[in-house]
Amino acid sequence: MIVLFLHQNFPGQFTHLAPALAQAGHRVFALTSRVAERRTWRGVDVIPYPFKERDTGGVHPWARTFSAATERGAVVFQACEALKARGLNPDLIVAHSGWGEALYLRHVWPGARIGVFCEFFYRASGADIGFDPEFEPVEEIGRLPRIEMKNLAMRLQLESANAGISPTRWQADAHPAELRNRISVVFDGIDTDDLRPDPDASLTLEGHGTFNNGQQIVTFVNRNLEPYRGFHVFMRALPELLRRLPRARFVIVGDDGVSYGTAPKEGGTWKKKLLSEVGRDLSDSDWDRIHFAGRLQRGPFTRLLQVSTVHLYLTYPFVLSWSLMEAMSAGCAIAASDTAPVREVIDHDRTGLLFDFFDRAALIDRVTQLAGDADLRARLGTAARRRIVHDYDLRRVCLPAQFRWIEALAGS
Repeated sequence: MIVLFLHQNFPGQFTHLAPALAQAGHRVFALTSRVAERRTWRGVDVIPYPFKERDTGGVHPWARTFSAATERGAVVFQACEALKARGLNPDLIVAHSGWGEALYLRHVWPGARIGVFCEFFYRASGADIGFDPEFEPVEEIGRLPRIEMKNLAMRLQLESANAGISPTRWQADAHPAELRNRISVVFDGIDTDDLRPDPDASLTLEGHGTFNNGQQIVTFVNRNLEPYRGFHVFMRALPELLRRLPRARFVIVGDDGVSYGTAPKEGGTWKKKLLSEVGRDLSDSDWDRIHFAGRLQRGPFTRLLQVSTVHLYLTYPFVLSWSLMEAMSAGCAIAASDTAPVREVIDHDRTGLLFDFFDRAALIDRVTQLAGDADLRARLGTAARRRIVHDYDLRRVCLPAQFRWIEALAGS
């Protein structure tokens, strides 16, 4: 079978599935704007398409997301026409719907079976929009039509596809009722053989020293340090956490960009903004216990989770982070925001401790409670790992389920 993946940042969510299909004997291709030259990656023939975002300043604000998706979809359409002219005719196409890449594939390969990865569908309420009043306009005229247009490209892609796949039930259920029956819920998968507890783990970070089990280490991880993942809530709690936990070291992982929301209105980064806000409450000795580690590679990141005493995770009701699932797999004792879809994997007082996203005092209490109770940490960490192994293991659970989805999509 010939399979074509489309993802502007390939491999993304297809990190495991694409090479697994290649290993199973299928001819697997990937079309992406991430690379500049054609290459082979783990058996996958990765083909670049050049894309440069255009200024959407002249487009109506409600239509900017759809305009950007149309631009990318048109570029992908032309790239696919060129591939077809050179003899590529996939039996199966799997595309992430977030950027419009699958908008026009039916016009290139009308007989192909198409599946889309349904990561997120925006809601006027009950999700990220309107969740955090601090970063919402006082009044927004036309929120509903704006969101309707924001979802338009994703809806069109799912309507034209044969099937969809989504990593959590909450993310799938955000889609329109008439389209939900097309979506299967299968998580991407966690390598629990690699991400496992290790009492002998140790991590040395240049400029920060060495971290070992037995030390009191609180970890906080974002791809980018921003409000969508609760960075502002954590930073405002940090001075009191430092006071309540005088032996703890706080390791903060993440870049200074923006993944989901927007940069501060006054410019700069959220890290700089929050440090200027809380810095006056921090002593020199406090600063010695705060470690901004930037982005870590896989090996150091795994060891960080293995030495973590308490792992803190916050998110708006939004896409679930791999880092939470990886922390659970490593056996971390987790304090997390009581938001969807966190509640799908964290049962309060069973696989972690939950608290209201905006309740700074509750956050501090949860982290302090876990840091001071080794028996509680052991119970929750063991249960968290058991949950991931049972329901989200890559090789034994998720990849087999993804293969079944592929087989159903292919009609075999």
